[in-house]
Amino acid sequence: MELVLRIISIITPVLIVSAIGFFYGRYRKPDMTWINRLSVDLLFPLLIFSAMASKDFHIIEYLPLIGGGLLVLLSSGLLSWWVARLMHYNPRAFIPSMMFTNTANMGLPLTLLAFGQEMLPAAVALFMIFSLVHFTLGIRICDPKASMAGIFRGPMLWAMILGVAMSLMGLSLPPWLATSTRLLGDAAIPMGLFALGVGFASFKVERWTIGIVGAILCPISGLIVAWPLTKILPLSLPMQGVLLLYAALPPAVMNYILAERYKQEPGLVAAIVVTANIASVIFVPFALYLALQR
Repeated sequence: MELVLRIISIITPVLIVSAIGFFYGRYRKPDMTWINRLSVDLLFPLLIFSAMASKDFHIIEYLPLIGGGLLVLLSSGLLSWWVARLMHYNPRAFIPSMMFTNTANMGLPLTLLAFGQEMLPAAVALFMIFSLVHFTLGIRICDPKASMAGIFRGPMLWAMILGVAMSLMGLSLPPWLATSTRLLGDAAIPMGLFALGVGFASFKVERWTIGIVGAILCPISGLIVAWPLTKILPLSLPMQGVLLLYAALPPAVMNYILAERYKQEPGLVAAIVVTANIASVIFVPFALYLALQR
C-alpha cells in the first residue's frame, strides 16, 4: 500500500498541472505559439545545458543508460514497422508516434518526482539523445527528402554540444551562472506540462481504433525491451527505474506537429497521441511500480 500511495503522489501533480492546462486551453483558447517557441529556443536548452554543465554530471557514467534508451527507441520502431504493415497503417505517420515519446513534458517531471533531483541529469541525457534522433531520423521517416539544416540552427543541439564538451573536459559553470541558468531551465518542466494540457484541448480525435492500438503498442513495446536491458546493462537501481519509466511514456505531441508539417495523416497521429496519453494513467504507474519496487 505504501508503494501505491507513493506512485499516486508522483503521478498526481503531473495530471493536475496538465488538467489545468487542458481546461484553461478549452475555455480561453490561448495562442501558445510564443510560449512553445520560448520553451524550445530558451527554457529546454538551458535545462539541458545547466544539467550537463553541472560539476556532478559526468556523461561517461550515463553511456549505458543512453545506449539502453537507443535500443528501446529503435526496437520500438522495428516492431511498429511490422504492425504498420500488418494493419495497413501509413508507416510514415505510425512509426514515429511509437518511437518518440513524451520525454520532455512528462518524462522530466516524473523523474524529478519519482527519483529526486539527483536523477534529473540522467533524464536529461535520455531526453537529449531522444530529441537528437527525433529531429534527424524521425524527420526522415516522415519525409525522406526533408532537410536537416534546421536542427543545426536550433539552440537545443548547441546546448547539447556545449554541455557534453564541458562534461568531457571536466569544466563546470561558476555558481552564480549555474544558478541563473538552472532557474530558467527549471521553468521548462511546469511550462511543458501546462502546454501539454493546452495542446490536448484543441485536438479532435476521430480514429479511436488506431488510437487504441497505438496506446497499447507504444508502452508495451518499450517495456518489453527495457525490462531485460535493466538486467543486462551496468545500471544503478535509479537508472534502471528511469529507463523503465521512459520506456512506458506516451507519444509526444511533437509527432503530431511533424505529421502535420510533412502531410503524413495528422488525424491518425492525433488519435494515437491523445489516446496514448489517456492510457498513460495506467501504463506509467505500472512502470513506476516496476521501477520503485526494486
